[in-house]
Amino acid sequence: MVLNYIWIAFFIIAFVVGLIRLIFMGDTAIFPEMMAATFDMAKTGFEISLGLTGVMTLWMGLMKVGEAGGIIGLMSRAVGPLFGKLFPEIPKGHPASGSIMMNIAANMLGLDNAATPLGLKAMSQLQELNKDKETASNAMIMFLVLNASGLTIIPISIMVYRTQLGAADPSDVFIPILLATFFSTLAGIIAVSAFQRINLLNKTILLYLGGFTLIISLIIWYFSTISQEQVSVISSVAGNLILFSIIFSFILLGLIKRINVYEAFIEGAKDGFQISIRIIPYLVAILVGIGVFRTCGAMDFLVQGISSIVAALGYNTDFVDALPTAFMKPLSGSGARGMMVDTMKTFGADSFAGRLSCIFQGAADTTFYIIAVYFGSVGIRKTRYAITAGLIADLAGVIAAIFVAYLFFH
Repeated sequence: MVLNYIWIAFFIIAFVVGLIRLIFMGDTAIFPEMMAATFDMAKTGFEISLGLTGVMTLWMGLMKVGEAGGIIGLMSRAVGPLFGKLFPEIPKGHPASGSIMMNIAANMLGLDNAATPLGLKAMSQLQELNKDKETASNAMIMFLVLNASGLTIIPISIMVYRTQLGAADPSDVFIPILLATFFSTLAGIIAVSAFQRINLLNKTILLYLGGFTLIISLIIWYFSTISQEQVSVISSVAGNLILFSIIFSFILLGLIKRINVYEAFIEGAKDGFQISIRIIPYLVAILVGIGVFRTCGAMDFLVQGISSIVAALGYNTDFVDALPTAFMKPLSGSGARGMMVDTMKTFGADSFAGRLSCIFQGAADTTFYIIAVYFGSVGIRKTRYAITAGLIADLAGVIAAIFVAYLFFH
């Protein structure tokens, strides 16, 4: 519903601005340019979606191998002690704990097809424990914010889009996204814990969160002590090494589990092809809306206004061109994806704005959509502080993304 209003607003604003430019500024080219933009962006959306087919098929096949090999189960057991402290309302051994951990693990691996059903199942099980069926419980809110914070280890779709748009090294945003999404998730956990009065000084919580924070801090410290050229080289090599190691571990686990690795890959690859074809109308629709919004000048007006304010405060303004992705992300995943693609297409996939828009896209998830789907599936009407905590996580992700982008790419 939110995306519907946003999409309509793009065209209304474009039409009004176009009339103003035609009548008061004598710009007779504005409407031909907007019409040309609709055709151009429709073509771009189709070409990108079609071009995604090969890479998406590859990654979805590999993810299916990892899933069949038991990687999700291993990740679930690894974070089990932490989740036990973050969800004190869930009785030990309750099925909801397993569903929650499986959902988070699937999200971390970028397995959206597996994550959403597991998430809805977990929410249904949490509703069984909920005493007030119309009001979100503490456990529901913690679970939802963990999803909204978008913790992802492998940002498959973002790397695929970067490949399609000609990035020299599509995985160079891998480590920056990992850093940004960590801070988003950490902020979400802290925000919900503050509302629920969960003791973050608990030994188990400190061991997990403190350990992760220390590792991330050391990574940031190390990259801040070396030259920009070294940052680029090490980030690229490390990112690709980690990714290939993950792929190798998926295949190795499959062999250990004695599954048919090839058949598992083929099964997952079929999903990748279907996903690539299925997103064509959605990507075309949002890119056409963004295209006319940008062509009429409204996007430039918004960005230049923010840029002027930032410049007046004495700060570097290079990050401003990527902000439309950050603004759209809490509202609409496909809208943010369209903004990311538009930014890379306008400024270049390897431009600072192009890379930052990718980090914004990977730093958090779509808060309002997740709230609508997850709470709506079990009839929750009173969301309490879920939106507030989710937006805090989003804001932390945006700030972290900007900081990390300057560290790695500026």
